[in-house]
Amino acid sequence: MPTKSDILLTATAPVIWGSTYIITTEFLPPDIPLTIAALRALPAGLLLLLLVRQLPERDWIVRILVLGALNFATFWALLFVSAYRLPGGVAATVGAVQALAVVFLSRLMLGIPIRILVVFAAVLGMGGVALLLLTPTAALDPVGIAAGIGAAVAMAGGTVMSRRWRPPVPLLTFTAWQLTAGGLLLVPVALVFEPDVPVFTARNWSGMAYLSLIGAAVTYAVWFRGVDRIAPSAISTLGFLSPVSAVVLGWVFLGQALSPGQVAATGIILASVLISQRAATLPDQPKRLRLAG
Repeated sequence: MPTKSDILLTATAPVIWGSTYIITTEFLPPDIPLTIAALRALPAGLLLLLLVRQLPERDWIVRILVLGALNFATFWALLFVSAYRLPGGVAATVGAVQALAVVFLSRLMLGIPIRILVVFAAVLGMGGVALLLLTPTAALDPVGIAAGIGAAVAMAGGTVMSRRWRPPVPLLTFTAWQLTAGGLLLVPVALVFEPDVPVFTARNWSGMAYLSLIGAAVTYAVWFRGVDRIAPSAISTLGFLSPVSAVVLGWVFLGQALSPGQVAATGIILASVLISQRAATLPDQPKRLRLAG
């Protein structure tokens, strides 16, 4: 059973990910989502590989490629497409379906029973995110919405499969493998679809350095540690903290308004997180499945 420190440490990852929105809009060039995703994943993965100095065995290569594709290549590519084509509130609200997707994928892939309380927490959190971020004038671009849903499903699948496919190596090594695999998968796609990349300024590179080192290498090592210790349904609702962080950062650094309704929505989101953590500790939870070979 995870401790409070496990939950709090894991929660720091989505809180830091909330800064992705402000970094993307304020520091990065527009309209190159695939390039941004590749530059975020591959340098972080290679840096971690230099630290751990261990490559996956042949039997694990396909699994690592699948996990890298789900957790990074597909997720980040579609996430940046969604972020570029939709207002931040709409993109984050669409992405919130990840928590519900994890519940059903956990039943399908891990055999974890679907609990009403878990579903309630996921729906409550989705409603809180919508209340926090959506506005009556929010634009609904079909491509952006489809990309957001695809990103959420990819991340949900990656979260569940990372629980099922856990190699017998340290978590930092597991993280390095996935980041590198995701980056390698993204590079050729970015070169084909985004051949005309603008020259990066010092400001652009500083934003990329933050997203790659802090927003990827550090936070995903923390996140996969949580995936290994916390029930999938419980860890997925921690992702609701990301839009809360984004709104707070916009208020602090960009002078964006923070209404009483958004404060109430934050309370709803925090309640959904607490409920999901409580539901994960209920008795009769199936034992964690782990395939080590």
